[in-house]
Amino acid sequence: MEYVKLGRTGLDVSRVCLGCMTYGESNRGAHSWTLDEETSRPFIRKAIDLGINFFDTANVYSDGTSEEIVGRALKDFGSRDQIVLATKVFNRMHEGPNGMGLSRKAIMSEIDHSLRRLGTDYVDLYQIHRWDPRTPIEETLEALHDVVKAGKARYIGASSMFAWQFSKALYVAERNGWTRFSTMQNHYNLLYREEEREMMPLCHEQGIGVIPWSPLARGRLTRDWNDGSERESTDVFGKTLYTVPDADRKVVEAVAAVAKARGVSKAQVALAWVAQKPFVTAPIVGASKPHHLDDAVAALSLKLDADEIAKLEEAYVPHAVAGHT
Repeated sequence: MEYVKLGRTGLDVSRVCLGCMTYGESNRGAHSWTLDEETSRPFIRKAIDLGINFFDTANVYSDGTSEEIVGRALKDFGSRDQIVLATKVFNRMHEGPNGMGLSRKAIMSEIDHSLRRLGTDYVDLYQIHRWDPRTPIEETLEALHDVVKAGKARYIGASSMFAWQFSKALYVAERNGWTRFSTMQNHYNLLYREEEREMMPLCHEQGIGVIPWSPLARGRLTRDWNDGSERESTDVFGKTLYTVPDADRKVVEAVAAVAKARGVSKAQVALAWVAQKPFVTAPIVGASKPHHLDDAVAALSLKLDADEIAKLEEAYVPHAVAGHT
């Protein structure tokens, strides 16, 4: 396993991050395809055995049960001082006017709830899951700064938003002497490259660690174009992400062609493309089958040449913004 610094922090993370939305009770949330605790634990253990030290979840995943499952597994299989544990805040967790968002009240309540479910007294990375247009960014950043100063989080990060919003947040934090965002978790893969226009250059110039979500486009890059999955058929949010079928199909076919020529899986090719980008720190990879983790680690050793990269990228066309509003 390779380890790199997370942005310009001193924190070392594996070049693959295990995304834990896959793990959670299916009767607790919107996802029928999640794995229960007994089925989830072997994947978390295998990730640790492979040298993965970076794990990402969120309070909203399966109504909090993802945090519970991940917390117990990491306690049983890993060492807290060696694990880099990330979670998120923003989405609705309970009814009522203060049941979601990035107000001071919401952040201070949700960090404590997440720590209780995770069974730890701190997280390494506490991320805002989206931009909150209803709360001044000053209120959000000061609350996150206080979470860090209280020892409940080591670093803070952000997720999908417009580059101008992220730039504003970095400026406000610096102006006030508050803790600065260290990471950006954004939507990026061969089927969605709009982040290359503004967000990736901003992160690269500012020393922000980039940890993309859905680097395999929810599995679309790993299977034939006409094949589906249970997740694809039931994931309402996922249906909003990839909306240029003619161009997307050509990209998927290019992945298949490169994979066949190399004698490797499509997943390895698609992940290798993401991992080789100089602005990417660690793709966030989900795993629901044993070979998923093997493919993720193998992708780090697969070095695509310039001709292969050109072949993978040539069919791409601009997409509408997807993953945030």
